[in-house]
Amino acid sequence: MSRMLLTLVLSALLAGCHRATFEDSVLQKKDVKYRVGTLSNDVWQRASFDDNDLAFVERGETGRVIATNATCKDHDDPALSVLTKHLLMGFTERQDLGQRTFTLDGREALRSRYVAKLDGVPVSLELVVLKKDNCVFDFSYVSPVGQADARMADFEALVSGFQSERLR
Repeated sequence: MSRMLLTLVLSALLAGCHRATFEDSVLQKKDVKYRVGTLSNDVWQRASFDDNDLAFVERGETGRVIATNATCKDHDDPALSVLTKHLLMGFTERQDLGQRTFTLDGREALRSRYVAKLDGVPVSLELVVLKKDNCVFDFSYVSPVGQADARMADFEALVSGFQSERLR
């Protein structure tokens, strides 16, 4: 996956987020602070893309990206499935490969798996969405189709380490 396509994927998934600081696996921005699980620096490199909280690309230009975001504001309390569909905007020929709910940081989360196309290029998407303290948190793992399993454990580690704290 080219750098340009990688930028397009991140832009589609990460639209509308703000700058943040990240240190010792803790991200902090204006109204929220959250921890994520650790990723190996030997495998993952933090990427600097506009309009996102965190994004990591796998070294070696494999096309794999892991990202996480938080948006905190008053909202209409949309369902997790609606929030997931929002993450899919910009992707075409979406094929839903399944969803399941689970508990993350004491709240119900929805995990979804898709195969879709972005600008005609097929990608695998693993998405996790949850709501807590008037914030929406989303986690995304993008990989070339058929290659997601190679780094799925890394995505699992990042998500399973999640803990949030609303700053007021």
